[in-house]
Amino acid sequence: MSNPGPFPPNQPPYGGDPRHWWRFQRDQQRQAWRAQQQILRAQRRALRRPSIVGPILLIAIGIVSLLLVTGRLPADGFWGWYGHWWPVLLIVLGVAALIEWFLDARSGTASPRSFGGYIGLVVLLLLLGTIAGHWSSDWAPFQWQTDSGDDFFSAFQGPQHTRDMEPVTASVPAAAMLQVQIQDPRGDVQIATGDTNQISVISHATVYGGSDDNASKLFVTHRPRIVVTGSAATILVDPADNLRSNLTITLPRTSSVQVNTAHGDVAITGITGSVDATVSHGDFQAASIGGAVHEHLVGKGGSVSAHQIDGDFSADGLGDDVTLSDIRGQVRLNGDFTGDIHLERVAQAVHFHSTRTDLSLDGGLPGDLSMDLDSLHATQTLGALRLTTRSKDIELNQVFGPVDITDSDGTVDLSLAGQFPVQVRNNKGDIELSLPPGFGYQVSGETHNGDIISDFPLTIAGDQNKSVHGQIGKGGAAIQLTTTNADLHLTRGPAAPPRPALPAPAPAAPNAPHLRLPHGQAADSATQ
Repeated sequence: MSNPGPFPPNQPPYGGDPRHWWRFQRDQQRQAWRAQQQILRAQRRALRRPSIVGPILLIAIGIVSLLLVTGRLPADGFWGWYGHWWPVLLIVLGVAALIEWFLDARSGTASPRSFGGYIGLVVLLLLLGTIAGHWSSDWAPFQWQTDSGDDFFSAFQGPQHTRDMEPVTASVPAAAMLQVQIQDPRGDVQIATGDTNQISVISHATVYGGSDDNASKLFVTHRPRIVVTGSAATILVDPADNLRSNLTITLPRTSSVQVNTAHGDVAITGITGSVDATVSHGDFQAASIGGAVHEHLVGKGGSVSAHQIDGDFSADGLGDDVTLSDIRGQVRLNGDFTGDIHLERVAQAVHFHSTRTDLSLDGGLPGDLSMDLDSLHATQTLGALRLTTRSKDIELNQVFGPVDITDSDGTVDLSLAGQFPVQVRNNKGDIELSLPPGFGYQVSGETHNGDIISDFPLTIAGDQNKSVHGQIGKGGAAIQLTTTNADLHLTRGPAAPPRPALPAPAPAAPNAPHLRLPHGQAADSATQ
């Protein structure tokens, strides 16, 4: 077909076909609307006035960056402060925008301000604030970098200057039950005892960044100080963000200690008084302590170790591994611990509480107990045992006392060492109960979608919902077992072993009160 060529001069733009008239009208309206939008947009841009917030923000960032690069502002201290206070940035920006709106309203300017391209910069700063805030509270596996002598942030501040300071000493009253308070904002604290009535403090200090002269001034001005008032003494290191002071302290043997450190480990050995420690981002060790020991964990990742404690031991907060042995008092653990927990030879009650597990053992632990994220194993437990947890495989051997267990998504394997009542509630996990010969029990159990296997002549009934009932021997202690989508096993166990002996209780130390933490101090993964 040949090309018809252009329209005749007098022909309408839509080709003269009335069917195309509506398309022509639509195109004309769209073009007019777009042109009007462009005109309005150009008018708004012409009327906008720039906001002063963007330039102020850039100047502030430049000043802070210059101070960080030149070492005038410690990087770790700044990021710690910024991670805590970054929401103030939103308040400042909001106040600045509100002031500009008020000024525009007074001048009669109705057009909005032009914020330029700094909105993306604000989003970046808020993201950095969130990361900095979570660095110290949630990223426990990486905190060793910020809490060790080779500080991660301080590595960008310049050279390290180290010095072993001259010992600082002070005499204390003879035969006094000395109360010692130790404040070391950043550094390890190691405490041992001596046979004299004297306190000795040796500091191994490290300064990050700056010149040799500035480091020398810091070494002098932040030297440890000892203040003695009667039977009380205070050992204090003034805080500095770019200073780490590791202390080796020698105290009289009859001391009680309260120690507070923000970034560092604490180790205490040999005192006959009590210990109260607040440890932030560090490990805690105590051995051969004559009184009670209490530790408060701040931050995450710190491990706890205590051995040969004559009084009670307690720890609370957020931590990693816990290892305790030869505790002649009670043990109380209250917090979330992401590592392994191991207890041996505890003379009195054991209590453990976390967001996932509640454990109470009233009579003591002459054997051992180990717990991690997936399992709990204990041998030789005395007294009533109450346990509530989830997603753990539980194995308890030589249990001397009543048992009450609630679990889910894990097996429960229980071996009694006598005639004690048992109640186990499980969900989606097998229950295996071993009973020693020569004792009587009254058994009641049920399972849904599971089997029941018994070494004893008990009545087993049901199909999908099975139950077991009956009496073993002459009856006596009640046994109640319940599970779903799992099996019940009742087996004949070995003869009951003799009841194990507990460590003898320690004599009360005279004039050794347990020190309490200051008010207002509280703690901030998977937990036990």
